[in-house]
Amino acid sequence: MGKDNVIKTKSFLFFVRIVNLYKFLTQEKKEFIISKQLLRSGTSVGALVRESEHAESKADFIHKLSVALKEANETEYWLDLLKETDYLNELEYISIQENIKEILKILVSIIKTSK
Repeated sequence: MGKDNVIKTKSFLFFVRIVNLYKFLTQEKKEFIISKQLLRSGTSVGALVRESEHAESKADFIHKLSVALKEANETEYWLDLLKETDYLNELEYISIQENIKEILKILVSIIKTSK
């Protein structure tokens, strides 16, 4: 499976985790501000990866994945903040942190290879 398919699959699965985490944070932890930011940036990653499949040019492809990389980086920030404010425990944080780190690495690799 090529990197493009790997990132498509991983970003979609991450999208699902983010939606489920958002539901947990709002319903169980009653946290509405950070969770909304996390939902916005975390779901953008998968949407941008999907958009890149039909990019109009190589430059457009790189641009869409570069924006996905920025959104993934922002998502990592919100996850860090949720951990430091005790909305996520260590185990919950490590589990999802591994996912976003992997997505970041794959995006960087695809962007570098495409340039």
